[in-house]
Amino acid sequence: MEFPVNARILPAVLALAAVLLPLPAGALDLPKGEVILTVTATRLDHPNVDGTAQFDLAMLETLAGRVGEMETPWTEGKVKFSGPLLRSVLDAAGAHGTSLKVVALNDYEADVPMEDATTLDTMLATRIDGKPMSVRDKGPLFLVYPFDQNADLFNEKYFSRSVWQIKSIKVAE
Repeated sequence: MEFPVNARILPAVLALAAVLLPLPAGALDLPKGEVILTVTATRLDHPNVDGTAQFDLAMLETLAGRVGEMETPWTEGKVKFSGPLLRSVLDAAGAHGTSLKVVALNDYEADVPMEDATTLDTMLATRIDGKPMSVRDKGPLFLVYPFDQNADLFNEKYFSRSVWQIKSIKVAE
């Protein structure tokens, strides 16, 4: 049996259903501001734009993160970095894999083992001394290792993985 559909009511019913129906668990919102990070992976559980996970600054700053005051080879004296933990970003995207290729705006790439995200409090710094990081100051995102928590990380191995001006992360199996 067919029921007649009032063409004027159908758009309102569909809009109401979109608001009332819950998003799938772990669903990633669409970015509202400028996209500053795109995560890609063979297996991505929470894509939000064309099979990728895209983040604006506001989305990143709502994720679990940390603040660390530390010296680095690229800054003068101690500075305070803050931003989401790398693992929080990967979890929000639902990214699965064993290694990461972190890519900068100038296409510089560094290979980072997934363990650096899961076992260390590695962050994607969005702020330095409380201020958003500009491209000129290594922003908008800077992969910062927890040098303040573990002095053994303060070496060339981790320096070479500390990418700044990050635009994307490619997760590989």
